[in-house]
Amino acid sequence: MRIPESIRKFADFFSKLPGIGPRQAIRLGFYLAESGEGARAEAEKAIESLADIKICTRCFYVHDTKGELCEICSDSSRDQSTVAIIEKETDLMSLENIGKFKGVYLVIGDIRKKSILEPGQKLRLQSLKARLKELPPSTSSGQSGGKAKEIIIAVNPTSVGNINAAAIADELKGSTEKITRLGIGIPSGGEIEFADAETLGGAMERRT
Repeated sequence: MRIPESIRKFADFFSKLPGIGPRQAIRLGFYLAESGEGARAEAEKAIESLADIKICTRCFYVHDTKGELCEICSDSSRDQSTVAIIEKETDLMSLENIGKFKGVYLVIGDIRKKSILEPGQKLRLQSLKARLKELPPSTSSGQSGGKAKEIIIAVNPTSVGNINAAAIADELKGSTEKITRLGIGIPSGGEIEFADAETLGGAMERRT
């Protein structure tokens, strides 16, 4: 059965998005086509609103707050010397929801299907290293200036994730007092984004 050209074009684009395959994209196309002009206009406005989104110049999280920094990076109560490196924005949201992490983040980008760090990801690590060099000494912990107190490599515990975690740790040698991974709790091959709060909270507390 021939698919209408407009539905095919819709599906060709939306099937490239994370979590949406060709069949789902076609179903979405038919749904919007049948929902009427009002629903399509609302969908267009929702997509157009993404033009207001900015990328934080410090952690690379998307945000719509004033200024260049996101809400977390601009919060003076956050521990700037403790950094969690995560793959994607939804991982950051999951970690924030458990309320156990008071440091800051670096969104390095999705590495689940990559065997090595991409040039853009290495640039983000270089940006982090430059930021850490500006950290003042900590009088409470005795930490020397120019280094993080701790960097948590919070990437998914897959085989590719473990390879890239080792590469990230190698890139950040000399920039932190301690490098850790999330502890037992996230199953091998699992994804941070889909872990429940109790499991993720335990993994954060038992990081090694």
